[in-house]
Amino acid sequence: MNAFTFYSPTLFAFGEGAETQTGELIRRFGGHHALLVYGGGSVKKNGAYDAVTNALRDADITWAELAGVQPNPRSGLVYQGIDLCQRAGVDFLLAIGGGSAIDTAKAIAFGVPYEGDFWDIFTGKAKLERCMPIGAVLTIAAAGSEGSNSCVITQENGNMKWGSPKSDLIRPRFAVLNPRYTCTLPAFQTACGAVDMFSHICERYFSNTPDVALTDRLCEALLKTVVDAAPRALANPNDIAARSDLMWTSTLAHNNSVGVGRDQDWASHQIEHELSAFYDCAHGAGLAVVIPAWMEYVMPRNVSRFARFAVNVFGVEMDYACPERTAKEGIRRLRTFFHELGMPSTLAEVGGREEDIPAILAHRSRKPNAFPFGGLVKIGPDDMAAILRLCVK
Repeated sequence: MNAFTFYSPTLFAFGEGAETQTGELIRRFGGHHALLVYGGGSVKKNGAYDAVTNALRDADITWAELAGVQPNPRSGLVYQGIDLCQRAGVDFLLAIGGGSAIDTAKAIAFGVPYEGDFWDIFTGKAKLERCMPIGAVLTIAAAGSEGSNSCVITQENGNMKWGSPKSDLIRPRFAVLNPRYTCTLPAFQTACGAVDMFSHICERYFSNTPDVALTDRLCEALLKTVVDAAPRALANPNDIAARSDLMWTSTLAHNNSVGVGRDQDWASHQIEHELSAFYDCAHGAGLAVVIPAWMEYVMPRNVSRFARFAVNVFGVEMDYACPERTAKEGIRRLRTFFHELGMPSTLAEVGGREEDIPAILAHRSRKPNAFPFGGLVKIGPDDMAAILRLCVK
């Protein structure tokens, strides 16, 4: 196990009725006038908006609002939010929704105190040194942004979907998690969320770091929970036990508690960011296409790790005479699992074409330190092209 420092200051209020604490939590962390950041009508249809605003009134918290967050959140709304905060005297950011709303709030929060363009922090031109306080009321179990130290925004000028530098400054001060609000999600969003949290665990699990038995077991427990709970939530959207498991798993998958002390990979995410930038596909849907292809491509370089994944996550019987057969069966079962969730399996299903691959690689090359990337196996341009071609079949 590698040496590490782990700091996760977010307060989590979990369970039905937890949203009634929102106003008190904002006040506890120094807020008086909040900016509510959310998407469209779903938070009003599922009752989260009314419950939260009632809690704010009860705590004498005033607020302004910024609606219109989209999947793969855009820079334009971040600029609007920064301007609104500065004009309205906002002292707290509150996201209501999923990862897109939370990531938008995070970018606004560190954009307000910075005197230049918030995108400078993404490019490395400026350092992330100050940030307004952020809270989250989660309504989608997926991205884990409610407990993470980063965010992902698409800069519309150039269509660049990039992650921010990692910083504990942008971890939410609190996150309210009521799994009941996820029961009304469309099946597609539930499935995308399951793939997203599964991938966050895999990015940490597939590591070359030796002697990480504890976090290996923690990762496997979370992966098995997704495999068990996601089909149950899809079969019965009101299965609150399954929804609760998924909601807490999404947080643990990405607050890095299972990733400490080990090198991490993140190649699948880097590749998928290009797909969702190009085709505006749902992040989880793009990951469902990329992850099995990445596994197929890199598996021969670390057969034992993939065989362990097959045995401990999907219950494949170990073939000691040929561990590679076990590893391949684990990848096959992962593809089947994603398919049974209703997720796409090919580039075409997310709007892509094989002839786009050179343009996708060229777009990736515009990013600083674009290649190589990945921790388990270093991915260069030819490797990325080969993985994308595996997504075609």
